[in-house]
Amino acid sequence: MGLVILLVVVAVLVLWVISAFNGLVTLKNQVLNAWKQIDVQLKRRHDLIPNLVNTVKGAMDFERGTLEAVISARNKAVSATGVKETARAEGELTQALGRLFALTEAYPELKSNSNILALQEELTSTENKVGFARQHYNDAATVYNTRQSTFPTMLVAGLAKASPAELWEIEEPGERAVPKVDLSFGGSPNA
Repeated sequence: MGLVILLVVVAVLVLWVISAFNGLVTLKNQVLNAWKQIDVQLKRRHDLIPNLVNTVKGAMDFERGTLEAVISARNKAVSATGVKETARAEGELTQALGRLFALTEAYPELKSNSNILALQEELTSTENKVGFARQHYNDAATVYNTRQSTFPTMLVAGLAKASPAELWEIEEPGERAVPKVDLSFGGSPNA
């Protein structure tokens, strides 16, 4: 009788180890997939930028520094590896694009150019997709990190070669800055 109980306990323990191991592997693969989804959207973003720069180049000849900054930031973003380096490089690229978009507002011929408007719309759409992909990645990474660091699954984490996944964090102070909104219409509310 004692041997049967021991065999049942060992069988339950083995089944639990297998289940915990497979669960960690599944979560690890979900994190990798989520990272690849970010990568797909970032590639789309990176591919759109040269088209935008070439489209505005002729009209913005004397804004060459801004265009070069966008290309330089894009090149850094394309070659970035890992979550932290990619987040930093993408933040710099976002800021460079923001400066470019702000400058295009000063050029009436650019503001009305259908190619530029279409590229800006594509980039905006892609930015939204990148944002959702980042959120999905961070959600998947958080579940994975939580599972591997909670008892009793943490006892199997080494067997599953589980290591904490980095979260995508905002690195650039400009991305954290709260936009200034001025709702005054040129006069005081009592006027």
